[in-house]
Amino acid sequence: MAEAHQAVAFQFTITPEGIDLQLSYQALNQIYLSGVRSWKKRVSRMRNRVIKGVYPASPSSWLFVVIAILATMYMRSDPSMGLITKIKQHLPLSLHVSLSAQGQTMLSALVFSTLLWLSLILALRFCLKLLLSYHQWMFEQHGRISNVTKVWVTLLRLLSSRKPLLYSYQTSLPHLPVPAITDTLSRYLNSVRPLLADPEYKRMTELANHFESNLGNRLQRYLKLKALWATNYVSDWWEEYIYLRSRGPLMVNSNYYGMDFLYVTPTPVQAARAGNTITALLLYRRKVNREELKPSRVPGTVIPLCAAQCERMFNTTRTPGVETDVLQHWQDSEFVAVYNKGRFFRLWVYRAGRLLSPREIEYQIQRILDDPSPPQPGEEKLGALTAGDRVPWSQTRKQYFSSGINKRSLDAIERAAFFVTLDDEEQGMRGEDPAGNLDRYAKSLLHGKCYDRWFDKSFSIVIYKNGKSGLNAEHSWADAPTVAHLWEYTLATDAFQLGYTEDGHCKGEVDRSLPLPQRLTWDIPSEVQDQANSSLAVAQALAEDVDCHVFPFRDFGKGRIKKLRISPDAFIQIGLQLAYYRDRGGFCLTYEASMTRLFREGRTETVRSCSNESCAFVKALEGGEAGEHCRQLFRQASERHQNLYRMAMTGAGIDRHLFCLYVVSKYLGVESPFLKEVLSEPWRLSTSQTPVQQMELFDLKNHPDYISLGGGFGPVADDGYGVSYIIVGEDMINFHVSSKYSCTDTDSHRFGAQISKALQDIMTVFSTDTKTSKVPAQPQAKKLL
Repeated sequence: MAEAHQAVAFQFTITPEGIDLQLSYQALNQIYLSGVRSWKKRVSRMRNRVIKGVYPASPSSWLFVVIAILATMYMRSDPSMGLITKIKQHLPLSLHVSLSAQGQTMLSALVFSTLLWLSLILALRFCLKLLLSYHQWMFEQHGRISNVTKVWVTLLRLLSSRKPLLYSYQTSLPHLPVPAITDTLSRYLNSVRPLLADPEYKRMTELANHFESNLGNRLQRYLKLKALWATNYVSDWWEEYIYLRSRGPLMVNSNYYGMDFLYVTPTPVQAARAGNTITALLLYRRKVNREELKPSRVPGTVIPLCAAQCERMFNTTRTPGVETDVLQHWQDSEFVAVYNKGRFFRLWVYRAGRLLSPREIEYQIQRILDDPSPPQPGEEKLGALTAGDRVPWSQTRKQYFSSGINKRSLDAIERAAFFVTLDDEEQGMRGEDPAGNLDRYAKSLLHGKCYDRWFDKSFSIVIYKNGKSGLNAEHSWADAPTVAHLWEYTLATDAFQLGYTEDGHCKGEVDRSLPLPQRLTWDIPSEVQDQANSSLAVAQALAEDVDCHVFPFRDFGKGRIKKLRISPDAFIQIGLQLAYYRDRGGFCLTYEASMTRLFREGRTETVRSCSNESCAFVKALEGGEAGEHCRQLFRQASERHQNLYRMAMTGAGIDRHLFCLYVVSKYLGVESPFLKEVLSEPWRLSTSQTPVQQMELFDLKNHPDYISLGGGFGPVADDGYGVSYIIVGEDMINFHVSSKYSCTDTDSHRFGAQISKALQDIMTVFSTDTKTSKVPAQPQAKKLL
């Protein structure tokens, strides 16, 4: 193979005259430059470790402390109160012999200064951790900020004044607290009250009381012990038991998707779109590796969020196991894996330590598209193994992919920076049926053909024939906001920074001596092909059952909602309750994802959006009660929802605590009827907001068509709905609704229509309110910070 020949740095031939050594100086130069790049990265990592290790101080502050101590000693004063003399007395004997008395004093002063500097750093980090542990600001009303919070804001700004690296705050973030078991049970019972009839509620109350007075406190003690020892008492168990131990297909059940711009496709040239998209992703990876990304913060504040999820974003794959999967992460990768027309390729994106230009990557992608070679036997549908059940894939992988060319080719996919599918279909909102095409676009990103994605990769990029793009992400390593941040940067960099020529190609020059992309080779026996077909059948049955509906709601957006002094998220969530009530004739247990990244290694918590207050509003509205009464009930429901969200964010949620108590009970081998029943309750309405985190990257004033569609996920319950939404700009909300065709009680299009009608009806209730401007402000203290 040509690429294999070019990779050889030297060859030798044994002849009667001796050894004839032939050096390839070009290959040696490539090796040298790659080594230089590797060492630069090592030096950069060491530098970053020092900088973030002393944050919120700086490395140069050490010199300031040394100079201050020496200056004080020069003025014949001892700032160490005798410690420098003590250090001098304990210097090694060899230094007493080799150094003069003045030199020994100077060395002792340096040691003392360094110890004092380290002590000051620890004190500053302790103070910063205390400040970040304060969450009362979130519960205070706009215009009624307490003096304590004002002082807290000032001190936090002072300690955060230095420009931080991506991971600078990690060691200063507080640990997630374990709530009191009494509080959690009380909140749980309050959350299920609107869903249970009086006899059922009484029975559940008795179960909860029995659990608290008997097994609960015992489990709580073990959980508190773990919280003292572990960085986060939830995250490792959540990752393992909710994600990695799941034996069903990742596709639809766990993985989620992100979409391209709604109205715009920057270029119709597939290879060019791939070139810019791959470049933008690699530029983002460079920023992550160098820690040049700004730490994410609570919107509108200086309060940092945990960045731990960024660590496994690239060069990561989920490998299957019989009982549990394993997340594997590699430090670096200089290539991406590409799938096109049933064939797998390894595409090197670095040459001689240099990242290829977008035009060069486009050139390489076009060579893949132009490659006429057919798939090898069993190659085309190999990806179906990652779409089916995990146990058969684990057994097949161990038996047939543990050695030889199959292992080398599988390593090329799993060790790749990410996976790229060059799809031969066209997608997007286009043609005579734009609404239907949006739904097909969502289904394509969610599952594709069930064999043309590699669902084990941390994320896979899909580039369609008409230049449209999208993303499919594996869920165990990170949650949607982390991937959304990456995707926002990618879309903005692609469209506004890298750009295209007038004929739709990437900018830049091409080195046409680039080696061909490497075609991966396989030896796939009939047993593997049979298993791939079996996994494909499982995946196709799952994919065909998914009913996706994507629609932009344009009647109004957060701008009009905020004028009512109502939280846009609360407005939408109560609208979803109204829509579900109309769709199914009742209420259900509702899941809204909230983040706990105010804490170290925090992930998510559940906001139980179906509350007594939201149900009271829905019943009043449907019962035709007076508008003023409905408005009053709505504001109470909105305030209740916001309070539930704040409590979830600050570690006072319900479900993660109960989940961890359940895990402890399993470790101890004891049964809890209460926990078993709580954790078996179905979430028939599972919702999530995709936050827009980098609005500054998108100039919606001059480019209003560059609006993201957000992303979505499959239904959590067989008889329920999955709803994802993204609030874009001031005047649009995009919804992604999913359900299953096999359930006769659900219909994604019908529910989408109910959502639109519910939001319109709620706004109509408020449009008759002429006293809106006199309504007291809702708590929105975070905007002041």
